[in-house]
Amino acid sequence: MMEMFQDLMKRYAALMLILLSGVAASAQQPASTLQGRITDELGGIIIGAPVFIADASGAEKTILTNSEGVYQFKDLSPGAYKVRATAEGFVATEEHSVEIAAGRHEQLDITLRVAIAEQKVNVTMDSPLSLDPENNADAIVLRGKDLEGLPDDPDELAAALQALAGPAAGPSGGEIVVDGFKATRPPPKNNIREIRINQNPFSAENDRMGSRSIEIFTKPGTDTLTGQASFSFNNEKLNSRNPFASNRAPFQARLYAINLSGPIKSQKASFFLDLERREINDNAVINATVLDSSLSPKPYSLALLTPLRRTFFSPRIEYQLSQTNTLAARYNYTRSNLQNAGVGELSLLSQSYNSLNSEQSVQLTETAIINKSIVNELRFQYVRGSGAQSGNDSVPTLRVLDAFNDGGAQVGRSSTLENRWELQDYVSWTRGHHALKVGARLRGVKITDISPQNFGGTYIFAGGLAPQLDSNNRVVLDAQQQPSLVFITSLERYRRTLLFKQEGLSPAEIRSLGGGASQFSIATGDARARVGQFDMGAFVQDDWRVRPNFMLSLGLRYETQNNVNSNLNFAPRVRFGWSPSGALGEKSKTVIRGGFGIFYDRLNERLSLQAARFNGINQQQFVASAPEILDQFPQVPPIETLQNLSLNSTTTRLANDLRSPYSYQMALGVDRQLPHHYTLSATFLNFRALHLLRSRNVNAPFTVPASSATAALSARPLGETGDIFQYESSGVFNQHLLVVVLNNRFNRKLTLFSRYILAKASSNTDGAESFPLNSYDLSTEYGRALSDIRHRFLFGGTISLPRHFQLNPLIVASTGRPFNITTGHDSNGDSLFTERPAFATDLSKPGVIVTRLGAFDPNPTAGETIIPRNFGTGPAYLTVNARLSRSFSFGGKANSSTEAQQNADGGERRYGLTFAIQVWNLFNRINAGVPIGNLSSPLFGVSNANASNFNLSDGGSTAAGNRRIEAQIRFNF
Repeated sequence: MMEMFQDLMKRYAALMLILLSGVAASAQQPASTLQGRITDELGGIIIGAPVFIADASGAEKTILTNSEGVYQFKDLSPGAYKVRATAEGFVATEEHSVEIAAGRHEQLDITLRVAIAEQKVNVTMDSPLSLDPENNADAIVLRGKDLEGLPDDPDELAAALQALAGPAAGPSGGEIVVDGFKATRPPPKNNIREIRINQNPFSAENDRMGSRSIEIFTKPGTDTLTGQASFSFNNEKLNSRNPFASNRAPFQARLYAINLSGPIKSQKASFFLDLERREINDNAVINATVLDSSLSPKPYSLALLTPLRRTFFSPRIEYQLSQTNTLAARYNYTRSNLQNAGVGELSLLSQSYNSLNSEQSVQLTETAIINKSIVNELRFQYVRGSGAQSGNDSVPTLRVLDAFNDGGAQVGRSSTLENRWELQDYVSWTRGHHALKVGARLRGVKITDISPQNFGGTYIFAGGLAPQLDSNNRVVLDAQQQPSLVFITSLERYRRTLLFKQEGLSPAEIRSLGGGASQFSIATGDARARVGQFDMGAFVQDDWRVRPNFMLSLGLRYETQNNVNSNLNFAPRVRFGWSPSGALGEKSKTVIRGGFGIFYDRLNERLSLQAARFNGINQQQFVASAPEILDQFPQVPPIETLQNLSLNSTTTRLANDLRSPYSYQMALGVDRQLPHHYTLSATFLNFRALHLLRSRNVNAPFTVPASSATAALSARPLGETGDIFQYESSGVFNQHLLVVVLNNRFNRKLTLFSRYILAKASSNTDGAESFPLNSYDLSTEYGRALSDIRHRFLFGGTISLPRHFQLNPLIVASTGRPFNITTGHDSNGDSLFTERPAFATDLSKPGVIVTRLGAFDPNPTAGETIIPRNFGTGPAYLTVNARLSRSFSFGGKANSSTEAQQNADGGERRYGLTFAIQVWNLFNRINAGVPIGNLSSPLFGVSNANASNFNLSDGGSTAAGNRRIEAQIRFNF
């Protein structure tokens, strides 16, 4: 690999010398220039449009328009030329004749007429409104200076894009698509040409609604050798202290990035090479409550290093096979190494493990122009990923629920090998007023996973009712000389266990005094599991311009996969766009849009893998709550002991009637062009999902109300075969959204965008791994969804300041996220800790807990009202981020617009240098994370960590500092 890389570098250096020699030779003649701007009929600039120029002998050159829609041919010899331009979604222009005089600068602007075909045009935000389904006014298109304002770190970039996409309709966030293929994270920012968010929501080509899609397009090769090198830096001295850490751990982040682009063979082949290295000594913050040497509760806070190293390498080649066929090939390699993973918040240092992951992918895209109206695009991707984790599992894990986690990490020596492939074939053509597209996508995956998870065992201590103790740890008696009962925390139960063990009490006596472990679990058997999965999606789409001011889009999609019994997954889509007074070629100041569609979600192969692993044969998982097992704490009972006690293992399975979740989605909105280049869009979305995934213990013991504090357990419905955790598709989700978007592109120096979202989301499941309070009564599960953030606001843009500075603000605000409130103990014997309390009606009842959120009864009796799911609301979120940059250009004149460095004064030079400062949380506001909702936790109602970036459920690390300042330098040539 290194020899091949060195050979490529030699070839690129030779090409650069040839180019420089050509420039020097041509500089001796009186140079002539031809330039102009490519726009559509409505005045919108067109970026990346190929422009062709041919001299009298027929020799032809090609160049792409830059971010301002401008092309420029330099160093032309005097004479007659033919010029033409084309762009995807437009009718190619006829040839324009131009006479070039010696030493003259000629101007030729070209207007392209919109074709009825796909119409994937890059219009700017100030362009007149279009009926095109991919140019809805609430879409966000980022390129050029707007793209520069985004974070450089890929994880932070992903969080920023999720925030820009907003709470996409449905329970899951927006998905990232890179060059037509789904991805888990975006590529390095230096590799990105353009980002599109919320385009064509009801296209049958997409398996998910378009508002949930973040489309990223990477840079192609260029006609001359160009490149970029950048370095970003941040350490703890530039950051403010983390308010949730008692100490400041060392922190440093270094990001190196290099990319090169240029021709391999003129007018035939080009390349783009990207290399990125991240070296981050990140932090994790432990914020728990533990016991000191005298067994007194004390806060424990510690910030420590979690070093991360990640390397990304990606070459791309584009080859013109013929006049009508183009092949693009890309290879991606990513390798990451993380130390001290698994530590932070409640998990102490002993929980740490190391992780090593790598991924390689090959992507091929072949585009064929069959004739003037038919285009075929064929894509193939192969991905091979591997991962390994190593942690200490020689001692059992100790979980004192929502107080602290200690003991072994229980990952052992785990490894995963994944092989994925994907094939897409799409054909689009035009016929009259119809733009049609048909295609299919085939995907397959095979996973071999070795996971000795919990092979060392786990002890759990939970809260619950117990005798009240005085200051001398003696039982307090009530008026009837019976032990007075109180609700104790999980930490108090653990304290009593250690205390009374030291006093020499027997396990039975310790348990009678409120001590003793609540549950023990351990896994054994074959750690290896395999799964394979295949899915297919096919579609047909027709964008029909019924009248000049009315467009109707009709589509039908069909999906199927194995591991699911439902195969009749037809998904019709319809969408319309109507301008009350507009006609083709006229400005449309108002466009009314609407759409309806059915969308299916695929069953994740990881669920099938879990079912294959814990089938009771390959791997057994024992969950014990019997005193004879729990009283052995802290020793791990031998597996033979568990088997001799006729303890049945817990199995996981897929329901026989499992089917693909699907949703009905409807949208109705209006786009309005306002004065002074403002564009306003207001859209109402309604979303209803059925057959969402959840888990349920289908063999939990029935409970019979009893007068005592514990419930009497009866027989299991499926016999004494142990707990059976079953993945089911019985969940529902309803969501209403009002999205208001106000954009403005005043001029090339000032662009602004803002978005406000009013939302309400309700469901009876929060995902495939969420369990109900009672496996036999789901009536109380319907309530707020975890994604039910009522108000969100986002503001950003690009502002050119005096003295050639550029400011990119990004403001994100939202109300609090919901969180669930639970009792923290297993009262129904299903081995789960999902019980919710009731609203307390008698404050004198033993165990009632009074909090700032209300008075709760953690031991409800018949007739009491159970609190709704996700009853709590976390703190609001507000962050003001900003990037300030200054660019310089220098050196001789650039050879072409693709290599020109645009200076703030409009000059074009061969080299560019940019200095930038990125500030996260400019005003150092403390944004607390979601509070702990376990009533038996000593930290109930307390946030023990910062909120993630942009208050997302998975928005990247914020442990390094409350306010972070990152410096960057970038060199372009």
